[in-house]
Amino acid sequence: MNGRGSLNPRPFVLRLKGRKMTKITPAVPMTLAVLTLLAGAAGAQDAQAPKDNITAVRDEDGRYYTADDVPTFKIAEDGTVDWLTYSGFRRYHAECHVCHGPEGEGSSYAPALKKSAIALDYYAFIDVVTNGRKKVNVAEHSVMPAFGENVNVMCYLDDIYVYLKARGADALPRGRPAKKEPKSDAIRDAENSCLGNN
Repeated sequence: MNGRGSLNPRPFVLRLKGRKMTKITPAVPMTLAVLTLLAGAAGAQDAQAPKDNITAVRDEDGRYYTADDVPTFKIAEDGTVDWLTYSGFRRYHAECHVCHGPEGEGSSYAPALKKSAIALDYYAFIDVVTNGRKKVNVAEHSVMPAFGENVNVMCYLDDIYVYLKARGADALPRGRPAKKEPKSDAIRDAENSCLGNN
């Protein structure tokens, strides 16, 4: 109540440098505050819009990258896959499928990885594979061993990642890719260097 038996807020009178000013009722500032919050929330949604983690925007010696320089796959209209995706299929099935199932589909023992390569940040993916992860609580008990010292994983980690990303994006069907780009000299040199074959 404002002292006159009314629930309506009454305006305040302010004096600013000798001039009389009327302050608007509290409803107007509240409305402005709500509009400001809504505008801020809309801006925050724009700022947090998901980045394109899939589209290849550049090629560097047979390796493809997104706008954020994250490795990705490239599949031509005729189904030809880039070398890393092909190699990733081979490396995944040599090292990862025993726990995580064929084609990144998961198993009763470990989760599907094909969506992890899309949902999980690239650097978080690298961290989990390199250092392992343990989730033990009332609801779950899962342990991912560290592969940081396994050259058969670490030397081909980008290959495995882009293969799983292609599977998670549903850009690559199940099974061994039928067509592949040739292995570039740069990829061959990096592989030999990583494996200590130089």
